[in-house]
Amino acid sequence: MTLFFFISSKTALDIVCTKTSLKNLMMDRSLPFLCFFLISAMFAAPSDALSPMDKSKIRGMFVFGSSVVDNGNNNFIPNSLARVDYPPYGIDFPLGPTGRSANGENIADILGKMLDLPNYIPPFNDPSTAGSRIVHGVNYGSAGSGILDETGAVAGNVISLNQQIRNFETTTLPELEMQLGQNSSRILPQYMFLVASGGNDYSLNYLLNLTRSNVTLEAFTANLTSTFTLQLKRLYSLGARKFVLVSINPNGCAPVAMASAAGEGCVERINNAVQMFNIQMRNLTDALRPQLPGSGLVFVNAYKIVRDIIRYPSFKGFRNVDTSCCNVSAIGFLCVRGGPVCSNRREYVYFDGNHVTEAVNRVIATKAFSSNLGAEVYPYNVQKLSQI
Repeated sequence: MTLFFFISSKTALDIVCTKTSLKNLMMDRSLPFLCFFLISAMFAAPSDALSPMDKSKIRGMFVFGSSVVDNGNNNFIPNSLARVDYPPYGIDFPLGPTGRSANGENIADILGKMLDLPNYIPPFNDPSTAGSRIVHGVNYGSAGSGILDETGAVAGNVISLNQQIRNFETTTLPELEMQLGQNSSRILPQYMFLVASGGNDYSLNYLLNLTRSNVTLEAFTANLTSTFTLQLKRLYSLGARKFVLVSINPNGCAPVAMASAAGEGCVERINNAVQMFNIQMRNLTDALRPQLPGSGLVFVNAYKIVRDIIRYPSFKGFRNVDTSCCNVSAIGFLCVRGGPVCSNRREYVYFDGNHVTEAVNRVIATKAFSSNLGAEVYPYNVQKLSQI
């Protein structure tokens, strides 16, 4: 009696069909049929399907949020003031100025490479983002947008987080099911959902007091947290299981904020406001876990990571922590179109008046992926989440 251990269909084919002697093949009439079965099995599986050995592999990533992750969606929005599809943005990006608010790659780009995704995640608003282009994910991020629908009104037309989720639900999800020939409940656990939003809800909403409602910071943050919680639950109901939540950066240390502080350093009023929400976001990773069975939530403390760089820049090779690499306009924080830019961009924390450089994005993404420090990623890192 012969016992075969089938490590894979290719290995079994080699053992049974190649290494079996002709004499044995003639004596055992079942072997030709077994060879035929193995050959058929090798070529029957869809090329994009994950084999049992690849269950921990992330098939793709869906990205939601603001300018931290926007990779060009606002380029396709009429009357949007939050557009950076011009030089010197993208000066270090292979495709040039695509709408990313940095000199090069953003956090989502870098994490995608670390997860071995084959291409940059395409922006939802690009008409070419359809068909086979969506099978590894879609980016819905919109610069100037926020968790709250009213956030970003001063930036013209932007896409709120609620609308980003609706775009995923109504357009992408049905097409993804059609492309992969599977129900979303089977597909989406193999995807990562990256959410980086909330900063504009303070800088372009609460701190500007646009609603004139005189709501307290505590009440505003509580409303923001409850809205964000509902949004995560909505994504879960659609099939999302692996969540990466990126905190708000220390926006009080950005050059545009420090310029208003008359040389007194970071504006702690701004930092204290965003930190109130960051703490709530971290708490959600524990609070939501029993409410979302089978899910994994990772909190990336970008606030601490960037603040540590600003406090101890030389540890990571930075030199300039308080001025922008590009020339910014006198009435805003974006780079002047076609304006001059620093040559030593690797040494700058900020590219424009509010957004960090690719070098800082790389530090955040690297720590998100592999840090074992609970103060930087909680309760574990993205690499471990991808294996759950």
